[in-house]
Amino acid sequence: MKLLLKLVLGFVLLGQLLANDDQSVVLNARQIGDALDVVGNPLTQSEKEKLKNARTATDVSAILDSRSILEIVINPESRVKVGSLSVMPKLVEKGWTSYLIKIVNEAGVTAPLQVSSEQALPLANAAKESLADRWLKLDVFRGRPLAKTLSGASLEYRILQLYSRDSGRRSAKLEFDVGQGTQDLGFRSEILINFNCEASADMTFEVLDENNEPTIAAFEIRDMLGRIYPDQAKRVAPDMHFHPQIYRGSGETVRLPKGEYVIGYSRGPEYFAGERKFFCDGNGGKLSFKLKRWIDPSKHGWWSGDHHIHAAGCAHYTKPTKGIHAADMIRHCIGEDLKIGANLTWGPCFDYQKQFFTGKDDKVSKYPYLLRYDIEVSGFGSHQSGHLCLLRLKNQMFPGGKSKHHWPTLGLNTLRWAKAQGALVGPAHSGWGLRCESKDLPNYEIPPFDSIGANEYIVDVTHKVPGPGGKLVPAVDFLSTVDTPIVWELNIWYHTLNVGYRTRISGETDFPCIYGERVGLGRSYVKMDGKLNYENWCEGIRSGRNYTGDGRSHLMDFTVSGIEVGTEGSEISIERAGPVKASVKAAALLPEVPDKSFNGLPYTAKPYWHIERARIGDGRKVKVELLVNGYPVKEVEMVADGKINDLEFNVNIDRSSWIAVRVFGSSHSNPFWILVDDKPVRASKRSALWCLKSVEKCWTQKERFISKNELEDARLAYDHARNEYQKRIEECVFE
Repeated sequence: MKLLLKLVLGFVLLGQLLANDDQSVVLNARQIGDALDVVGNPLTQSEKEKLKNARTATDVSAILDSRSILEIVINPESRVKVGSLSVMPKLVEKGWTSYLIKIVNEAGVTAPLQVSSEQALPLANAAKESLADRWLKLDVFRGRPLAKTLSGASLEYRILQLYSRDSGRRSAKLEFDVGQGTQDLGFRSEILINFNCEASADMTFEVLDENNEPTIAAFEIRDMLGRIYPDQAKRVAPDMHFHPQIYRGSGETVRLPKGEYVIGYSRGPEYFAGERKFFCDGNGGKLSFKLKRWIDPSKHGWWSGDHHIHAAGCAHYTKPTKGIHAADMIRHCIGEDLKIGANLTWGPCFDYQKQFFTGKDDKVSKYPYLLRYDIEVSGFGSHQSGHLCLLRLKNQMFPGGKSKHHWPTLGLNTLRWAKAQGALVGPAHSGWGLRCESKDLPNYEIPPFDSIGANEYIVDVTHKVPGPGGKLVPAVDFLSTVDTPIVWELNIWYHTLNVGYRTRISGETDFPCIYGERVGLGRSYVKMDGKLNYENWCEGIRSGRNYTGDGRSHLMDFTVSGIEVGTEGSEISIERAGPVKASVKAAALLPEVPDKSFNGLPYTAKPYWHIERARIGDGRKVKVELLVNGYPVKEVEMVADGKINDLEFNVNIDRSSWIAVRVFGSSHSNPFWILVDDKPVRASKRSALWCLKSVEKCWTQKERFISKNELEDARLAYDHARNEYQKRIEECVFE
C-alpha cells in the first residue's frame, strides 16, 4: 500500500511539474509575441488569438514552429545541437529580417544564447579577398520585453535578426552556444543555411503640405503580413527603434524589397491622417503625398510647442552615442508640426548633451520650427522632490561645478537661481506622487507626495523670489499637464488657484520617457502678436496666454468682458457681484466611428489626455465647459467635426473667483481672475485646509532627501508655506 501511495504521489508531482513547465512555456511564448511587435514583425491577429488561448507547450509549438527557421536542442549535458526547420529562408537586400528560433532546453540552461558566423565578421582590417564573403549581420534580440538569458523552460523561442548586404542566393554558416564549451561534438552546433536575398530598391518621397511646400511627415510602412519596414529593432537615428513610423521629407528615400505594402501617413494632430496601398516592383519609384489640415491655429496667432522633450535617456537611446543630436530631433518636430521643441538635457547623458546648450535657438531650427536646449532637473539635485523644467535659461550650469553633481537638493534653491536669470520654470509630469482614488475635481484626498511630480510645488507656489534686477516674482510659473493622469494633475492646481495663487499650466510629452510614441502628444498653444520666437513663446506660458491639450481640440481667443486671456494679467475687476460674459473659439475633431479601445479605459491609463475621452456616448459631440473655482457651471455640446464654433457663456459671479474653459480630457485654458470689489480670490476654505495638510505630508516624504547644508533653508521654506496657508484658511470662504 505504501509503495502504491508513493507511486501515486510521484505521478501527481510529475503532473504538477509538467503543468508548471507548460505555464512557463506559454508565458515565454506570449513575451515572444510582444517582442515580435517591438521588432516590427508581428504575429497575425489569428496567431495572437491562438497564443492568448494556448495552455500547453504543444499549443505553443503549433503556433510558433511555422515562424522558426532553426531548432536548437540543449541536451542534459548542456551541449548545443542545431537543425534546420526551413528550406530556404528569405532575407532582404540592405535590410533586416527577423525569424524565430525554437529552443528545446533539456538541461534547463539559463545562460544567454549566443550566435556567430564567419559571414558576419567585421569588414574593418579584413583581408581584401575575404570581403565578399562577409555579407551578413546577425544578432539574437535581447531587448524588452525579453530577458537577456534563456528562461530554463523546456521549450522557448528566441528572435534571430539577420541583415543582408547583398541580393540573390547567399550562404552562411551559423554557430550557436550557451557558454564556452557547450558546442556539441562533431560540429553539430553549426549549420549551413542557404538564403534567398530579395533585391530592394529606393523609393523616393514627395511630401507637400497644404500650401504645396515640401515638408516632413510621419510614415508607417507594413507589408501584407503586417511586418514593419525598415526593420525597427536595428534602426539608427534619425529613425528610432521604438517607433513603427519613420520621418521622411521630399527627396528622401526608404529602401524596400519587391512587394505590396500599406503606408500610413500623418503630421501631428492638426492634420488628417491617411493610409493607402502601393506596390514596389524592386526597381525603385516615387511615393507622393499631399497633406491636408483640418485646422491651423497658427493662422489665428496660436503657436504649438512641447516644453518637455529629450534627446537622450529612458533606455531608448542612451548608448553608444549618448543620445541623438539636434538635426535628428528637429525632424521629429517638423514631422509632427510642432513649432517649438524645448529639448531638455537631464541626468542620463547630461555631461554629454550639455555641449549643445547655447542659450539660443539651435542652428538646425528652420522657421517656424524652433529647437532650443534647456534643462530638466531630473536624476540629480532636487529631483526627489519633483522634477523641474527650466526654460529660457541663459546659463545652464548651477554655480560651483561643471557637472550635474553639485546642484541643490531643495527645489526652491534651484528655482531662485533660474528665476534670477529670467527663466520660465515649473514642475514636470505633475501628477506623479499626487495620486488619488476619486475622479472628482476638485477632491479633498491628501496625496502621498511620494514621487517626482509637482510635489514640492505645494511649498514653492507660496514663495516669491528675486527675478532679473531683483524684483520679486513668483517662484513657480506653470504646472505641466497632459502626460500624467488628468485628475492628479489638475487637482493640486485647482486647489492653489482657489486660495489665490496664479500659476499657469502648459502641455508636455516628456518624450521619449512617459510618451515615446511621438513628440507633441501634449502641447501648449501660445497666442503671439508678432513673429514666433522662443523667448516670447515662453513669456506666453508665464502670462497664461495659452491653452494646453492633445492638439485634437482647441480653445482659441478665450475672453472675459472683452479682455483676452493672458493680457492685462488675466484680471477683471467688477464693483459688485453680477454677470460677466465669456467667449471662446472652440473646435475639435473626432472620427465618426468611436475608438473602442477607450471603452472602460480608466483615466489613470494612457493616453491620459485624448479627444476620445471627451466623446459624449457614441456620437460625435464633446462638451465645452465653463468653470468657476474648479466646478463646471455652464456647458455647450459641440459637434467635433473640425469646424470652429463661436461660443458664449453668461455667468453670475458672486465673489472673487477664477474662471476657465475646458474640453475635459482633451484641452484646458488658463484662467481669468474676476475680482469683486477688488478683493483677492479666496474661494475655498476646504482648498486652503487641503493645501496646509499637503505641506505637512510633503515634508514627511521629502525631508530625508535634503542635504544637511540645505536643511535649514528647507525648514524655513516649509514654515513659510504653512504660515501662508494658515492665513488663507482664515481669509477663505466656505463653499
